[in-house]
Amino acid sequence: MNHSSARQRQREETDQAPAVHIRWMIRRDLNDVLRTEMASFEYAWSEEDFLRCLRQRHCIGMVAEQGETVVGFMIYELQKNYLHLLNFAVHPSARRTGIGTRLIQRLIQKMEAHRRRAIILFVRERNLPAQLFFRKMGFQAVRLLRGYYPDTGEDAYQMEYRAHSLTTDTPELTRTNRISSYELD
Repeated sequence: MNHSSARQRQREETDQAPAVHIRWMIRRDLNDVLRTEMASFEYAWSEEDFLRCLRQRHCIGMVAEQGETVVGFMIYELQKNYLHLLNFAVHPSARRTGIGTRLIQRLIQKMEAHRRRAIILFVRERNLPAQLFFRKMGFQAVRLLRGYYPDTGEDAYQMEYRAHSLTTDTPELTRTNRISSYELD
């Protein structure tokens, strides 16, 4: 099968798929969210990690629901000038159908509604699919943090999305076109 017929088949399957609804995460979503988390990450968050985070007043969870099934989620934290995307995943069976794009578009809307200047996230150095996805969505790698992940000692890229109409006057969110600094701690 050639690439164009595979893409056509994927488009047809996507056209027949139930609509995706993005809504606030509620407690009964946690089992589906955990299934997606476990299927997506080698070093996954536990149920307690999710609950601890979502109990914080400034942490917000959202899910992408297709039919009656949660197929993706994101958890972000409100900071003074930006949103911090803490966790983000789409179930492997629902990837490359536009669900991740819809979640990020919603996050960008939230950034604007909350009058924040940027969205930041951290991604493992070896997670190339995530880096490419976020780059496609308009994020840029701005820092390399050495040994960021305590579970493996792996480095992380800090990636950032900036609102188009804002200037780069906030020092902690200064945009650069390449990795600009290294953290050795």
